Amino acid sequence: MRRADRLFQIIQILRRSRRPVTADALAEELETSKRTVYRDVADLMAQRVPVRGEAGIGYVLDQGYDLPPLMLTPDEIEAAVLGAQWVASRGDAALAIAAQDLIAKISAAIPERLRPYIDAPSLGAAKSWKLQPDAIDMAQVRAQIHAGRKIAIHYKDEQGRDSERTIWPVTIGYHDTVRMLMAWCEMRQDFRSFRADRVTGAEFLEDRYPERPAVLRAKWRRVMEERRCEEIEKFKAREAAAERP
Repeated sequence: MRRADRLFQIIQILRRSRRPVTADALAEELETSKRTVYRDVADLMAQRVPVRGEAGIGYVLDQGYDLPPLMLTPDEIEAAVLGAQWVASRGDAALAIAAQDLIAKISAAIPERLRPYIDAPSLGAAKSWKLQPDAIDMAQVRAQIHAGRKIAIHYKDEQGRDSERTIWPVTIGYHDTVRMLMAWCEMRQDFRSFRADRVTGAEFLEDRYPERPAVLRAKWRRVMEERRCEEIEKFKAREAAAERP
């Protein structure tokens, strides 16, 4: 890797990390030595790139610092194209248009020598032919999530039973054939997931839920991790029981 590319990549690694990154971690990802990392970081600091930290603790990049927005590598361009293709075929109408606009903007801004990575990519996302149509406005759902507002829904479960719920939407999960709405359910007093194609009616409320969206999302992630660990322990217990004579 050229030195200029390595310096650029160090900035990228620090920019995407929320915690200090050690020289060991930088050296491993860059496939170079710690001595080279120390020298490169010192060079960045000398160029007034706002890197803070020291050997043995790790390095961070001050917030607010950024590179020109479209200094993209070929791999980053292909990653953006692949992701946009996937969203265009599986996202709601607003997201599909946004994905197409994203690729058009990247194509207009990158150097001519990189244009083939968009015009003739080496990879592609397969279309989903069995995607179930949403029965709720997913663009409005996303707006409710960002605003921290509740949704009142009529829902039909897999047994065909109808129920009315008031939910606090957390996030949307995009699967190959369905979209899942993860939310806190006031009726169940717990986190639940709802298939977007099984919502039979929805009212987007002005009421805010008491948690900030980021706090609720963190709580949901913690609960999901706890449930995952519980399932792993149950699986191990079943395996152990099956092995007993």
